Formats: sequence, C-alpha cells, structure tokens
Amino acid sequence: MRPIWSGAISFGLVTIPIKVVPATESHDISFRQIHTSDGGRVRYRKVCELDGQELGQDDIVRGYETATGTLIPVTDQDLDNLPLPTAKAIEIVSFVPAASIDPIQIGASYYLAATESVAAKPYELLRRALERSSKVAVAKFAMRDRERLGLLRVKENAIMLHALRWPDEIRSTSQVPVPDTAVSEQEVDAAVRLAETLAGTGLEEMRDDYRAALEEVIAAKAGTGIPPATAEESLPASAGVVDLMAMLEKSVQDAKATRREPATVHDLPARKTAPKRTAAKKSTAKGKPSRSA
Repeated sequence: MRPIWSGAISFGLVTIPIKVVPATESHDISFRQIHTSDGGRVRYRKVCELDGQELGQDDIVRGYETATGTLIPVTDQDLDNLPLPTAKAIEIVSFVPAASIDPIQIGASYYLAATESVAAKPYELLRRALERSSKVAVAKFAMRDRERLGLLRVKENAIMLHALRWPDEIRSTSQVPVPDTAVSEQEVDAAVRLAETLAGTGLEEMRDDYRAALEEVIAAKAGTGIPPATAEESLPASAGVVDLMAMLEKSVQDAKATRREPATVHDLPARKTAPKRTAAKKSTAKGKPSRSA
C-alpha cells in the first residue's frame, strides 16, 4: 500500500515515526462521460483564463481568494512550514471511552505503520496501552491543507487512525422535522421482536447487489452476458393505510422462514375502538359549512 502521509505519533515525550496508508478501498464501478451521438469521450481540461493555455498539474498551485478578489498563492512548502506541532505529527491530546465518540464524527480511516526499526517498541507500547485501557486516543494532525481531529484505536495488531469532524461541523438535529405520532406498546413490542429475529447478520455477510446487477447490465450491453430480468416495481405500503401490527407480525414470520427458524404465532391485540371520538368528529363535521357553499 502506498503511503499518503509520513510523520510521527507524538505520545507525551515519546515519538513514533509512522507512515499513513488508506485502510479502505473502493469497489465502485467508474464511468466516463461520452457524447450521446457518436460515443466520443468528453474530457475536462485545465485552462488558464488569462492566456488560454492548457496547464499540467506541475503548473498549478493553490490560491486563496481575498474579499477584494486578489488571489494569493499558497505552496506545499508554505503548508509544511506552518508553526504547528501537528504539521508533521499526530499529537495525542487525550484518551476517552470509545462509546463517547459519536459515529457521525468519524470520517476516512487509515492504518498507521511503523517506518523504522526504532519505532517498533514505542509503536507496540502504544498499541498495548490502548488495548489494556479499553479506550481510544483523540489526536490532532494536519493533512490535506487543514488541521484535523483524529481517533486512534487498535484493530487486530495495527493502530488505526480515523479522521474526525470538528464539533462545529455537526449540524443540530433541531433542523430535522420529527413526526409527532403516538405508537402503542404492542406495536413497539412487535418491532422489537422483528429486530431480535433479524439479529446476528454480520457485515461480512453483506454483498453489494447493486454493483453485481450493474456488472450484468454492462456485460450484456458489451455482448458478453445475458440481459438481466427487468425488476418489478414494488412500492412499500403506506403505514397509514395498512394495519401496522399485521405488517410487523408478518415480517417476523417471513424473517424466521427465511432463516429456517421455527415460526411462532403471536395473537394480535384487539383493536381499540373510540366511539366517542368518532361521534365527536361527525358532530363537528356537520357543524362546519362546506367549501362549496
């Protein structure tokens, strides 16, 4: 794996030289843009708007635009020479319980590899300390033009670094409209039974069905495969129309049948009627003038 960053872990007075390598890889199918009429490739070229010249990557540097429109160039050397301890080091600032980190903060993941023989012992020391404390380390580091928060944890025999979002980058849940709807305890119990029935399926058992279907489409259009059957459109039933309890109970039975577990039948609770509320609604409706009047 090719390293994307080299530096050191700063653990108090202990320095551990490391290199950072990506811990994940993408299996997405990539597309090119083509001209509809003749299939020609559509390419993007980087052109200077002043002289019209097409530029290569070596001809381009970062530029910060001020409020007046002035562009100030910022080079890699400028960033490397920033007066910050995190410019070339992952500085551990605290140890916290793993449960205290909200998953919404976690971003990209990396493996940290010791780069020199002198780093072997302090690397192992930090790894064992993280394991024994059952905590994760919160760190600060500078990568890709900005200072970031990071989380260090142990995966098998390696130390991992997860980029974290800063607290002010997390939007408040107050911006999310939450329905104000009551559900019965029986419905909650049925939903919990369904959750328990579906428990146990690990992520390692999951497969990307979308990618597999897309590969079939591409193979068929290339003349090397059989066109897949057209999927039938199936829309989920509205919970406002169907019996929610019946849907939950049916889901439990279907899940157990799929997993070849013995099915158990639960009696559905009798529906509660509210004649007084219905009468009140009818009375109110009669008292209101119609819109066509």
